[in-house]
Amino acid sequence: MPLSKIAFLETYNIDNNEGIMGAILVTDSDTKPLEFRVTAPIKPTNFQKTLYGNVLMEHILVELISVPLLSAVSQEIDLILVRDPLFLGANNKQGVRVLRVYNGNDSQNKNGYVKEELRATAGDNSKIFIETSKKFENELPEIRDKLNSISESRNLLEPFERLKTACEQVHLQKTGD
Repeated sequence: MPLSKIAFLETYNIDNNEGIMGAILVTDSDTKPLEFRVTAPIKPTNFQKTLYGNVLMEHILVELISVPLLSAVSQEIDLILVRDPLFLGANNKQGVRVLRVYNGNDSQNKNGYVKEELRATAGDNSKIFIETSKKFENELPEIRDKLNSISESRNLLEPFERLKTACEQVHLQKTGD
């Protein structure tokens, strides 16, 4: 499985409790952008919060953000990287592998997912981990090896910062600030 096109999927919480935006950035293996998509802000009502309870955020991230964004992109994606473990539920909704990538400072492996450690980016000593749902856990060592070759020259967490900044800019353009 080549990794020529990687998607980074992220959320952006809008200030003043105005909702959550989702965004996807499809890049080449050098993390250069190929395509960008963003959702409109999603703001659950109090009634939805009551009905969904503890599964509300997973519903928003999987059903209202990841599925529509993945349907909207025109690029053929080889792998999807996420920061929020709730996005891993998208593995049950479509065929492209979704992996969580995080550093050792993030909350680790609460959900019992199988994890692998990546080699640190050149000049960076922090530990980076990947994990995925049971559906793709047997492919994790192969994916780790392919991501290691990319992470030798690229920080795999950096595109998430680009996504947050891009979402903030999109939001500011829409509000006229």
